[in-house]
Amino acid sequence: MIADLECVVLDCPDPAELAAFYQALLGGTVDRPDKRWSLDDDWSTLHTPSGLVLAFQRAADHRPPRWPDPAHPQQFHLDLRVADLDAAEEHVLARGAAKLAGDPAEPGWRVFADPAGHPFCLLRHSSDPEDA
Repeated sequence: MIADLECVVLDCPDPAELAAFYQALLGGTVDRPDKRWSLDDDWSTLHTPSGLVLAFQRAADHRPPRWPDPAHPQQFHLDLRVADLDAAEEHVLARGAAKLAGDPAEPGWRVFADPAGHPFCLLRHSSDPEDA
């Protein structure tokens, strides 16, 4: 091993808005003071209860990916495990997510875009990895 993951950084048009969106999904603290970086209008963070840090960086010319269009690649996506897919879908839509066209309508997962257009999946929680 030569590195540790410090945080995942997402480019977006409004860092504070996207940090609040992911806080509503994951919990945690938005813009907690941290000596590793400074916070301003162009940079926001979310320290999640699990210890993962998401950071949100303003990109003035942000162009969201289009899922599953290879001409506009995802760049990355997050998989979020939930206990109740229907309730989680209702929650993310109420917070500003959009269900993506081409969602596979599989019983175990659904595909959305956050308010800045980044794709993410909600996955049915299972105690058995074979069922995930």
